[in-house]
Amino acid sequence: MNDFFDYQFPEEDAPEGRYPGYLREVDASGRTYGTLSYNRRSKCWTIKAEPCVTELAKRLFPGCDGRGRGVARFTAHRRTIGDLNWLMLRYPLEIREADRERWQSALEEARLYAQQRDRMLRSPERAVPPTESFDGKLLDFQQQGLAFLLSARRCLLADDMGLGKTVQALAFLATTAAYPAVIVAPPHLIRNWQSEINRFLNPGGRLRVHVIRGLKPYPLPEADIYIIHYLLLRGWKDVLPECGFRTVIFDEIQELRRNGTGKYSAASLLSQSCENCIGLSGTPIYNNGGEIWNVVNILDFHFLGDWESFSREWCYGYNSAVVAKPELLGEYLRSEGLMLRRLKGDVLKELAPKRRLVQEIDWDDSVYRELMLPVAQQLSLLRRTDDPAQRAIIEDAICQRQRQATGVAKAPFVAAFVRALVEAGEKVLLMAHHHAVMDVYKAELKGLHPQFITGRETDAQKEKAAAMFMEGKTNLLCISLRSASGLNLQRASCVVFGELDWSPAVHSQAEDRAHRIGQQDSLLCYYLVSPRGSDRDMQDALGLKVSQFVSLMGDATPDREETLLQQSFARERIRRLVERLEAEAVAQPS
Repeated sequence: MNDFFDYQFPEEDAPEGRYPGYLREVDASGRTYGTLSYNRRSKCWTIKAEPCVTELAKRLFPGCDGRGRGVARFTAHRRTIGDLNWLMLRYPLEIREADRERWQSALEEARLYAQQRDRMLRSPERAVPPTESFDGKLLDFQQQGLAFLLSARRCLLADDMGLGKTVQALAFLATTAAYPAVIVAPPHLIRNWQSEINRFLNPGGRLRVHVIRGLKPYPLPEADIYIIHYLLLRGWKDVLPECGFRTVIFDEIQELRRNGTGKYSAASLLSQSCENCIGLSGTPIYNNGGEIWNVVNILDFHFLGDWESFSREWCYGYNSAVVAKPELLGEYLRSEGLMLRRLKGDVLKELAPKRRLVQEIDWDDSVYRELMLPVAQQLSLLRRTDDPAQRAIIEDAICQRQRQATGVAKAPFVAAFVRALVEAGEKVLLMAHHHAVMDVYKAELKGLHPQFITGRETDAQKEKAAAMFMEGKTNLLCISLRSASGLNLQRASCVVFGELDWSPAVHSQAEDRAHRIGQQDSLLCYYLVSPRGSDRDMQDALGLKVSQFVSLMGDATPDREETLLQQSFARERIRRLVERLEAEAVAQPS
């Protein structure tokens, strides 16, 4: 047995399970070196003691605060209670009478946490959210993730991309009902959080959700869940910590890997004000010490010590930013119950060979409206035309115009989503239809050195682009939906559809550029859809439902009869799309 759990309890005093020796009762019947008291306002335990005690506390535990001689303060949470109790085993302190019951309760909580942490390390537990507050089913490894979150409360869930970190965090909220909660996310994921909340927590509208807008604070309406993006945090720095949030969830918490900014300072104050603080990231950073130290500081202040001691002991020297043994640091974070990380390969047997996830993405409404201006003239022409063939031509032109406007309006947000995937180490095929959309991708994703196969390239250029992707010279290949036939791109780990096609078979064939029988991996296919424009009609045609893993029609190559049937359905869908646009045009004031 690890000597970390070496303390033997007398038979009559043995708790359920075992906890570390540093959490045993302190004998203060003899000499004491000072006093211990609880400050309710600052939520910390304060030592007032002889210099030998407070100097040692500040030297050993950089997270402990204390200006002036003879004073040291420890933030009141389970991990620091263990440090404080360990110190008191050597230098007993007299606990103020009014605080003895609180101290005993805090010590019991720390012991329970240590026992749970030990059990989780030896045999991961599982938890299932209550069905009355959670509308979904967790996979086995996701149940383990929920159990970890419930046990740790201030921690980093660092699962690989596509393993359901969002749903595990929402299951935590459903299980604890730790509302009000605030979710901090990148701008391009705000809409997805809204749709995920509505799907898993709020199908009956029982929860109130408010998205915080703008840098200038305003009186917040009463809600159970608030959502804000990182770029707004600095404007709400002094407001959010006073809102009484019980839980904060930092999605893509690597956004906070650099301190010294208003965003970081605001996030730190918000975290300290909440009893639960969960960070989500598929890209935990070990090699750059400064970055992982900053991230961990948000979750648990000075868990890794102050910067001087961290860089001296974990990195290559004082003020060095590179961790000397990243594997050891990762193991430490896991063993201390601060981080849980599962790679796709770890849970492959629970994953389908090919997974499809429909995810709502934000868009630029002003760009969409500008690109749709010519449609008014086309609709007017349509109303004056009775010839079926001519009407079909105009309807197709209107549909193409709206599809392109939809694709361009959401393209910057699709690019931000793809950038996060590539930066997380994924090898991405990005599918789209219109050249104008591809041009936006080229500008937005320039730093990732993408390659393109769009129908505008020569055969030689097309072969070179595919070769660069397959040889690992780039991790991003942008392909036209109908230019992907014949390509073998099995190196891809993700396929992202930035635009949709009317035909399910087109999507399946595009996916098959990356997915082959016998492949020893689970391919994740993202369908990024906007809340307006042509996407909702095309989703309906494809049978796609937002926020669900779905199985599309068209997995098999369609025969001629099926192709004709799909074309008939597409024609009907286009007609309905145009009818809706006509109705919207009539309803708008002139």
